Amino acid sequence: MRIDSHQHFWQYDPVRDAWINDDMKGIQRDFLPADLAPILQKHQFDGCVAVQASQSEEETNFLLALAKENAFIKGVVGWVDLMSDTIDERLDYFSAFPTLKGFRHVVQGESDPEFMLKPKFRAGIAALEAYNFTYDILIYHHQLEQAIRFVKLFPDQPFVLDHIAKPDIKNGELDEWKIAIQKLALHENVYCKISGMVTEADWQHWKPSDFTVYLDTVVKAFGVERLMFGSDWPVCLVAAQYDAMLDLVSSYFGAFSKLEQKRIFGDNAAKFYKLS
Repeated sequence: MRIDSHQHFWQYDPVRDAWINDDMKGIQRDFLPADLAPILQKHQFDGCVAVQASQSEEETNFLLALAKENAFIKGVVGWVDLMSDTIDERLDYFSAFPTLKGFRHVVQGESDPEFMLKPKFRAGIAALEAYNFTYDILIYHHQLEQAIRFVKLFPDQPFVLDHIAKPDIKNGELDEWKIAIQKLALHENVYCKISGMVTEADWQHWKPSDFTVYLDTVVKAFGVERLMFGSDWPVCLVAAQYDAMLDLVSSYFGAFSKLEQKRIFGDNAAKFYKLS
């Protein structure tokens, strides 16, 4: 099964979606399944995983409704208040939705350098295991040390790192990110999404070779068994059309075996998120 493991849908709201600033005017509009379906079909993807873009249960319900109406949405990564005193009740409620595979919090937007280590957040993560929910780690590269300490606390929880932890590709930041990625990857319950790279590069002037060393690093650290392709559509559109973004990743993995490519472009995502 060929899967795009990371994309978003939204009905644009300038207040709720204030993170889509004027530099990103091209995506200040609605993006819905009808927009993505022909793109996935063109590139022979069987489906996708829709990931939350705003932090509310309304967002989770919105994505679940879209998944119910569109069979190509194979899984949903939603949002729930992991620090809520009623977290078990909420997880029990959401466990009734088979397309809901896991949750994500926008930790990259949290100023507390130890946000993921807060007792109440840890309690929320600990509650996920009983319901077989995954957790997507969304952070910037400077938050990797926090993430390493965090995942060490939960050796049995399935984690996936979004956007290779957003290294500063535009300015060539590498060394500290590389060391931290290698440490994080030592935890075998952590997967990594090859996604979001073009938005961390120079939007107007990136070239495929800009990403080679970053791809080399995650392949060596995680191996082909724990990597999955994700487009980050439509956010990727600020820097590249879907075709160009996919081509740079496909070209890099073109020298890999067919089995390895199959894993990265679908099988690993299907295994991690238990997609059918």
